[in-house]
Amino acid sequence: MYQKTVLSNGVRIITEEIEHVRSAAIGVWVGAGSRDEREGYEGISHFMEHMFFKGTERRTARVLAESLEAVGGQLNAFTTKEYTCYYVKVLDEDLDLAIDVLSDMFFHSLFDETEIEKEKNVVIEEIKMYEDSPDELIHDIFSEHVWNEHPLGKPILGTEESIGALSREKIMKFLTEHYAPDNVVIAVAGKIKHEDVVSKLSDQFGTFKRGGRRVLEETPTGQTVEHYQKKDTEQMHIVLGVPGLGQDDDDIYAMHVFNNILGGGLSSRLFQEIREQRGLAYSVYSYHSTYVDTGLFAIYAGTSPKNTKEVIECILQELIKIKRQGITADELARTKAQIKGGLYLGLEAVSSRMSRLGKTELTYNRVLSPEEVIEKLEKVTLEDVSRLIGRLWQRDKISIMTLGPAGHDVVLSDLLDQTGWEE
Repeated sequence: MYQKTVLSNGVRIITEEIEHVRSAAIGVWVGAGSRDEREGYEGISHFMEHMFFKGTERRTARVLAESLEAVGGQLNAFTTKEYTCYYVKVLDEDLDLAIDVLSDMFFHSLFDETEIEKEKNVVIEEIKMYEDSPDELIHDIFSEHVWNEHPLGKPILGTEESIGALSREKIMKFLTEHYAPDNVVIAVAGKIKHEDVVSKLSDQFGTFKRGGRRVLEETPTGQTVEHYQKKDTEQMHIVLGVPGLGQDDDDIYAMHVFNNILGGGLSSRLFQEIREQRGLAYSVYSYHSTYVDTGLFAIYAGTSPKNTKEVIECILQELIKIKRQGITADELARTKAQIKGGLYLGLEAVSSRMSRLGKTELTYNRVLSPEEVIEKLEKVTLEDVSRLIGRLWQRDKISIMTLGPAGHDVVLSDLLDQTGWEE
């Protein structure tokens, strides 16, 4: 059962009481991510996430870590393009400690200038590590080209140059503007009581005032790109994609079905055809990045450079086949069962339940229950999926990118013609 309380300053508290567990998870969700970073601030959301762990007025960085580890708890955080989350998992009897530590970090972090300069080196090394992983890097580069100059296309980590240019002044300005009550959701799940949680959180979060309501930049229109980037790698990394759907789009559940069938698992069409039948790739999958007002649907494959053209042709042929023939009733039924099972299995952990509360409240201003999601999923028809495929995968919307050794570029229009893509 979900319960929600909005404090007088606008902070939202969402809880789910789970009597049969001995643990509790709490997350402070802030509607601020790399999408909110203007020029000169690239990477600051993620950098701030690091700095919240570097000491407060009452606790050093080491004491912050030890205070929760001493009771078997876990303290962590992550940053996305649209939000940042700071979370703790503890035994239910240690929830007071978790609240105290999180609130101490949230309100009393020092953002010491010496620590800021030290952490710049840490984040720059993180960027270098990421750039040494071409199977991950290609998605950022693809997004950057498709979204052009829009903040959605900027890497969450920032660049070496942008991180080097950050200052305490910029951090405090971003904190004041974006870490505001109306932009904060606190989600708690586990063996807890809503009234107790609200009482404890009100003492810490009920009076702070910063900034104002979040204002997103205009929705990016995206652009069609054909980009071939050279990198000395053993594999050729390939991404094909089209503009996707925003989170409130009526076709979002048909999208989940289509993605799962096309490249969402070991039984998906792309995996079976390209890996199992032809042995052309170890990793091949599709994914849909969903944002508040837009999205990106893409297909990834990593293959030997000499097989680049063949793998792209296989992907296009499978897309043509599914555009012309649609999916089968059996595929639809199996996929619904698979998504349903994955959803419920994922909710066995209190951390997953807390994440669902925080993310859906921050996104929709309400909690989407698993039952509501399943109900909408069950309503998806064969016609819905066919309509979605036709809506998304149009010839003039397809972008392609490869990252790997020189000498293996392709011409997308030629491959579309050769595979018989009509529109």
